[in-house]
Amino acid sequence: MAEKNNKGKAFDFKLFRRLITFTNPYRLTFYLIGFSAVLLSVFAILRPYLLRQTIDRTIVPQDQELLVYFISLMLGVLLVDVILQFLFIYFANWLGQGVIRDIRVKLFKHMLGFKKQYYDQSAVGRLVTRAVSDIETIASIFSQGLFMIFSDLLKMMVVLGYMLYQSWQLTLLVLVVLPVIVYATRIFQKKMKAAFEEVRTQVSNLNSFVQERITGMKIVQLFAREETEYANFKEINEKHKKGWIKTVWYNSIFFPIAEMSSSVAIGLIVWFGGLRAAELDGITLGLVIEFIQLSQILFRPLRQIADKFNTLQMGMVAANRVFKILDTDAKIENNGELLLENVNGRITFDKVRFSYVEEEEVLKGISFHVNVGETVAIVGATGAGKSTIINLLSRFYEIDSGVISIDDTDIKKVDLESLRSHIAVVLQDVFLFADTILNNITLNNPEITEEQVQEAAKEIGIHEFIMSLPEGYHYNVKERGVMLSSGQRQLISFLRAYVTNPEVLVLDEATSSVDSHSEELIQDATDKITKGRTSIVIAHRLATIKNADKIIVMDQGEIMEQGNHRELLEIENGYYRNLYEVQFAEVREV
Repeated sequence: MAEKNNKGKAFDFKLFRRLITFTNPYRLTFYLIGFSAVLLSVFAILRPYLLRQTIDRTIVPQDQELLVYFISLMLGVLLVDVILQFLFIYFANWLGQGVIRDIRVKLFKHMLGFKKQYYDQSAVGRLVTRAVSDIETIASIFSQGLFMIFSDLLKMMVVLGYMLYQSWQLTLLVLVVLPVIVYATRIFQKKMKAAFEEVRTQVSNLNSFVQERITGMKIVQLFAREETEYANFKEINEKHKKGWIKTVWYNSIFFPIAEMSSSVAIGLIVWFGGLRAAELDGITLGLVIEFIQLSQILFRPLRQIADKFNTLQMGMVAANRVFKILDTDAKIENNGELLLENVNGRITFDKVRFSYVEEEEVLKGISFHVNVGETVAIVGATGAGKSTIINLLSRFYEIDSGVISIDDTDIKKVDLESLRSHIAVVLQDVFLFADTILNNITLNNPEITEEQVQEAAKEIGIHEFIMSLPEGYHYNVKERGVMLSSGQRQLISFLRAYVTNPEVLVLDEATSSVDSHSEELIQDATDKITKGRTSIVIAHRLATIKNADKIIVMDQGEIMEQGNHRELLEIENGYYRNLYEVQFAEVREV
């Protein structure tokens, strides 16, 4: 609702004040730019003044020596003006880049602490737009908007005051036209504010659509959806075009009106001033020429202010969107002060309830215990809540009620970084960065050396596979690891977990998408890494968890059975027994 109300405002001063606070570290530069703006406004009247003196005192009386003197003065003023313009433009842009660097760092740090649930509900394309293009647009507030507008307004006031001092009659002729431009500018600002709101929305939608389709291009092509997605893209792109057309329409109306008003003012000055100059009635030819120049200096900022106000509006719209993310309270509360040391790995879930959506429970008061060094497998149908348990253990989501503890310590009392440093997770959907294999394994942790990585790879049995690649451990796997097969990516992910030497190991469907050879390697590595460590294994393939110390069978958010493989098979019509018999039958058919 607040956003809708803001659309009607020509300018949001509350938002602007918040943005200005980011200039505090650059206060000296801020003042330097302001001082340059003041000097530029003074120099704005010097050139017309010197031109008038040149005409009246040298050209009309034909004094060549004095003409050279005034020309030299004008060249000096021009040189100083160029230097001031350079300082003004350079430092205004420098300040803008400094501010957006700070905002971008603050935004990214804020986003790093968001719950997974926030990313589940937010389009990646929109977040990328906020963090990249929107923040870049904010820089234009300082480089092309705020200081330019301030400089132009100051220049207009100085020029207007000087014009009144020189000739109130000629000034009145200019002021007759001025209200028309001021009124048109005001209407223009309001219309452009609403138009740019729509433009930014459509840019965000376009970015989101393109990002998702490029990421999911394989699905688009597999299901022959190219024509459909092409039609959807054309529709979104058309909306984007219409948003920009509105801004073009308003510009097309405003600037001709401003130009026409300026020309009318010049015509009035020439008509009235020329007649008085011809009659030698206190107005000289130099004064007429000076007023023509001064009126241009007065009107030009008005036309430019409207254009710069567009830039300012776009920056403010972008700032509003970025601040909305900064104001989003989606962080996991990290109030824990305990730092886990000498972790044994005893895990307890006590009457834990959780729901992604309110009143739609995923876990319904589950309780289980994992002893130190024990390997516990969790099985069940899709949607039973298996992966949710892993997310809650690492505190990616907050539970609704109950207690999760490690070594009898409630994990809410533990510092998040400390908690997660003792837990290593291998996910079913492996994500690799566009970086080297080594950096994907260590995640740029300086405490893990390349020698340690190679030693771990040898233990797991994938050292030879990595060394067979061009550049070995320094081979760039490209975006999302597309240069590797799914099995190879899974092995890299497993090694990533292994080198951290965790007290608690979690394998979430870690062998579901690998070939038999890779699965064999992972099984061998699993035996090594789980020895003496607490391990939780989530699996569809029951054959991989026969040797687990305990198997927890889940269905629709509840624990149905617990026990080892042999014990669960002895339960008549048991959930586990039914699952096992179905899978065993499928294997026999194959």
